[in-house]
Amino acid sequence: MSVDAELSSAGLSVGIVGYGARLGYIRTPDRHGEFADVAMGFDDPMGWRTDTTYQGATIGRYANRIDRGTFELDGRTHTVPLNHGNTALHGGPAGFETREWEVEPVVETADDMSVTLRRTSPDGEMGFPGNLDVSVVFTVSGTDLTVDYRAITDAPTPVNLTNHVYLNLSGVPSSVADHEVTVFADRFAEVNADFIPTGELLDVAGTPLDFRQPNLIGKRWRAAHPQMLLVRGHDHAYVLDGSGGEYDGMRLAARAFDHSTGRILELFTDQPSVQFYTGNSLDGAIVTRAGATLRQGDAFCLEPQHLPDSVNHSHFPNTVLRPGQEYRNRSVYRFTAN
Repeated sequence: MSVDAELSSAGLSVGIVGYGARLGYIRTPDRHGEFADVAMGFDDPMGWRTDTTYQGATIGRYANRIDRGTFELDGRTHTVPLNHGNTALHGGPAGFETREWEVEPVVETADDMSVTLRRTSPDGEMGFPGNLDVSVVFTVSGTDLTVDYRAITDAPTPVNLTNHVYLNLSGVPSSVADHEVTVFADRFAEVNADFIPTGELLDVAGTPLDFRQPNLIGKRWRAAHPQMLLVRGHDHAYVLDGSGGEYDGMRLAARAFDHSTGRILELFTDQPSVQFYTGNSLDGAIVTRAGATLRQGDAFCLEPQHLPDSVNHSHFPNTVLRPGQEYRNRSVYRFTAN
């Protein structure tokens, strides 16, 4: 398997790919102690370079969508090239997932293993202003995978970073319909036909988007709710409400459980929202390392981030980074089994 760095503990093994600062694999044990890879990906290095679905990738300079690729900052209009209908998705057609990152040597201590990846996004890249120096640190400690993003800029610019790892806790190519998911959020961002937030934050209560209590993914993904019809399943940003509790200054955003293997994922983050996505655009065109095609519903994503299109919604949390400030973003993926 082609990765640029490997991090491991007794309960977790993670591979890192420099191209796109990607999570190449995540191997974790089931209830019987048998390890399997729960992240989608490729063995062939060209798989990462030809991938158009953001497998395991660091997403930037701006995760999710910007309406018509346009935003105004300090009286100046900036335009990002469109790559998904009328929107700029995940930083435009040549976002961070298409870039080579510098991979520093792995650092090992008595408690953990980590690796730092860096790049500079130059002024004007994909239309974004300012030179942005970015780093991401992947750390494995016990059963935790921690992802730490940092960034500084020499001019005001919007920043919204996340990781787009596709997960299937069964460890084999199969539907995730029987995965049980909890999302600790009481509201979600309503979207229009372009998947762009309308600006309204709607209550999940009484809708198939309500995952405040554990529910099987497949039980609701065919529901004829207007919001789900627009995005062809689950693909919404949830506003975290803190009801799941906290760990080390982060809120528990979501929990996923696979009954067949006993594997559990808990996602903690300091970001205000998480995008829950069930691979609705996967169409069988991708062949994973397991030699199987990846189709709609074969994986899910939990992407901690700011709300989509925040640059065009003044009442959403601010995503503009200015000189002298440091962008910080931390999430922990905790893998256990029961």
